[in-house]
Amino acid sequence: MPNPSATARARKIKLILFDVDGVLTDGKIWIFPAPGPQSGGQQSVLEKSAQGVSQASGQSGFGFHSASLIEAKGFHAHDGTAISLARLAGIKTGIITKRISETVALRARDLKMDHVYQGIQDKASAVLQILEQDHTTAAETAFVGDDVIDLPAMRKCGLAIAVKNARPEVKAEAHWVTAHAGGDGAARDAIEYILKSQGRWKRVVEEYISGRS
Repeated sequence: MPNPSATARARKIKLILFDVDGVLTDGKIWIFPAPGPQSGGQQSVLEKSAQGVSQASGQSGFGFHSASLIEAKGFHAHDGTAISLARLAGIKTGIITKRISETVALRARDLKMDHVYQGIQDKASAVLQILEQDHTTAAETAFVGDDVIDLPAMRKCGLAIAVKNARPEVKAEAHWVTAHAGGDGAARDAIEYILKSQGRWKRVVEEYISGRS
């Protein structure tokens, strides 16, 4: 059987999953001391969140479990708009990331993303869990990644997308590569490519604009 083109693969997509660091961000992780006096007896929201995710997923994850430190990340507004456009088109979105960060949880909640998996080292297994929950096939799923830890998840999906700043090994296995780097509109590129391949881009944009007029 001939290998389907990236465009043919994109036409089937109903679910888009993203890595976070290097995909929805530029990969930099900013660590700041928390403002104000710190109480050693109080557990931070991040610490509670991290423990909950780790227990639920069976993974250890990476992140700061401390009330004295804040892990910050920067997200691009264009990516946020794209996730809203995907939702208008009926395409679900989600994140699967190795790190645990309250910043990521807040961003995902703000964007009404459907799936948030933090503290995940085995991303391929997380993809399979999501497919089972959503009753979605692998051919209907895209994964956007940047580093080698994303390869197992990308291999499970019908459309594998690498961001511009992805490592060479990741680009070599991707069906399509974004024009912009992670944290600089790569997610927007991926969603726009999928919606244009499906012939729904203009309609969804007009619907988005009219809903805000």
